This record gives sequence, structure tokens and C-alpha cells, in this order.
Amino acid sequence: MPKDRAPTRIQKKNRAMILDAALNVFSAHGFRGATVDQIASEAGLSKPNLLYYFPSKEAIHTALLSGLLEVWLAPLHALDENGDPMEEILAYIQRKLQMSRELPRESRLFANELVQGAPRIHAALSEDLKALVDSKVIILTRWMDQGKIARVHPYHLIFSIWALTQHYADFDVQVRAILGDEDPFEGAEPFVDLLYRKLLTP
Repeated sequence: MPKDRAPTRIQKKNRAMILDAALNVFSAHGFRGATVDQIASEAGLSKPNLLYYFPSKEAIHTALLSGLLEVWLAPLHALDENGDPMEEILAYIQRKLQMSRELPRESRLFANELVQGAPRIHAALSEDLKALVDSKVIILTRWMDQGKIARVHPYHLIFSIWALTQHYADFDVQVRAILGDEDPFEGAEPFVDLLYRKLLTP
């Protein structure tokens, strides 16, 4: 799309429509399995019209991942070193679980990228994400040293939170096949609260 003037309302609408359609396609088929034709069809646009806004499948995928990383890091950013340690960690877990409930396509997009070796976001993982996690590990370790939470491996604590909460989005079909009509998040929320409260109580 030409960059020498501000996009019109219709252009903004079409761009958002393309990204939403691409999110459906990429989260279902992964980057390699997705095609521009599939995305155009999902968006209800012709392929030439789509390519007016994004020159390639890679450009669409990069735009999605760039926006997703900010969203993905926000819950961990919000963990406050001045808050009550137990409640801060439990609130972080609930925010991650809420993301799995509300943003399952985004979670699967992120998971697909990681499974493929994160070729498009590896730098962000090793720089931005690592810096953020390292800073929060310092806080967790301080709380452990002060006896406010039980001593556990801080990095693996964070990994376990990611694995447990994101499971409900990334393996949604499996979870719902087993639970049937039961809303998985109704049981997940109290379960993870109890699990980590018991784990982290000194």
C-alpha cells in the first residue's frame, strides 16, 4: 500500500480485515501451510487487492507477529515488584489464562511460529523477551530471599505458567473433546490458583 499519504477509512478497514483473515488461516495451517489465496478468500478480497496492502505472505505474517508480541508481553510487564508477591503471581497467571480464553488464534499463531524455530521473531525472543523475563526473575528471586514465596526455580516457574495457561488455547480441540460441554476455563481458573498458591506458599 502506498505510504506517501495517510490511509483512508476503507483502506484501514481492508487492512484490518486482511489481518483478521490471516490470523484465522495462519493459526489453522501455520506459516508454511497458509497461502495468499487462502487469506484473500477468507478476507473476501481478490488476490491482487490483497497484494495492494501487503506484498507477500511474509509481510502479512510479520505484521501479525509484531502486533502479537506487544500483546503477549503485556501480562508479564504488569507483574509489580511493589505488590503482594503471591497475589501478583496469581494475577499474572489469571491474565495469561484470560488470554487463552479470549485470544486462542493469537496463541496458536505464536505456538506455530515457535514450533518452526521462530525464524521471524527469534531476535525478539532472545532480546526483548529474555530481557523482560530476566528482570522479573530478579523480582521473583528477591521475594524468595525475603521468604515471601517458596523457593522454586524462577525460570521454570515462568515456563510452567506459560505451558499450563497456553495449553487451553493451543490444545483447545483436545481439551474440549475430553470435557465435552463443560467450559474448560470455569475449572481451570480455580485449579491454577490452588496449584500455584500451594506451590508458592512458604
